[in-house]
Amino acid sequence: MSVEPAHTWINDHSKKPRVVILGVPKRETVVAALERLRPAIAEHAEIIAEDLDFSYDFSKAKPDLVIVLGGDGSILQTARQMGAQQSPVLGINCGRLGFLAALSPDDFLNVWPEVSRGGFKVVDHLMLQTSLIRGGRVISEQLALNEAAVLGGPPYRILDIDLYADGALATRYRCDGLIVATPIGSTAHNLSAGGPILRRQLQAIVISPISPHTLTYRPLVDSADTVLELTVTEPNESTSIVVDGRILSRLLPGDRVRIERAEQTFQMLAVSGHDDYRALRDKLGWGGSVPVKRSSL
Repeated sequence: MSVEPAHTWINDHSKKPRVVILGVPKRETVVAALERLRPAIAEHAEIIAEDLDFSYDFSKAKPDLVIVLGGDGSILQTARQMGAQQSPVLGINCGRLGFLAALSPDDFLNVWPEVSRGGFKVVDHLMLQTSLIRGGRVISEQLALNEAAVLGGPPYRILDIDLYADGALATRYRCDGLIVATPIGSTAHNLSAGGPILRRQLQAIVISPISPHTLTYRPLVDSADTVLELTVTEPNESTSIVVDGRILSRLLPGDRVRIERAEQTFQMLAVSGHDDYRALRDKLGWGGSVPVKRSSL
């Protein structure tokens, strides 16, 4: 599997980069961080918008960089808000986990002068295009940064989900739901469902059944270029296709969900000293050994 190379995010070093600042609405830590960081950002960049309610229209003016104040949920919302107009993102953690928003406010102040000069690289991450097909036409679609999932909902009963890969039937799952995750999303819902962790730059997807009704159904890693289609034989009253934690649509009998590589990629600045393995250790408590209590006998 290939790994996409990093590239610089700013072309004209003679001009200040144009920056949009996004943040979680009505959160004290975000407001405090913005007040603290605004002078430093303005010293090295042109702030074209400050948006603390996620309403900025990226189709009107595309910035050189988007600075996100918040946590991983804010990063997902930013990707959704940018839609087809993806710009490089730098996340500042004002939340709890901060797996994607890796920088603390102090870290940001230390690296910002270098970042504003284009000193950091930006890495393209896989996104998925999720389309709901009903009656032979696409009625709804959404970009996914983490995952697209078919989830059951009440009344709770097992689902029969047919999976097609590049037009051919792969298998029928009997399970409570099915997750198709990107490498970035492999540490989210997929991980909780027992799926594997992928390095973020891999061009691959993970297909993970939720509570499958057989021991033979295991999570599967496939190429990001595979086009998947999902159908639910008898959906429940609230069976839905959920994209990055938000319901795209309820599923009806005969609906098809198509999941494929999106034309857009999520562009994230690579932060020096913050790699995938460090994130696993620091954020998810991934360790190389298990503490052992030794007997005094």
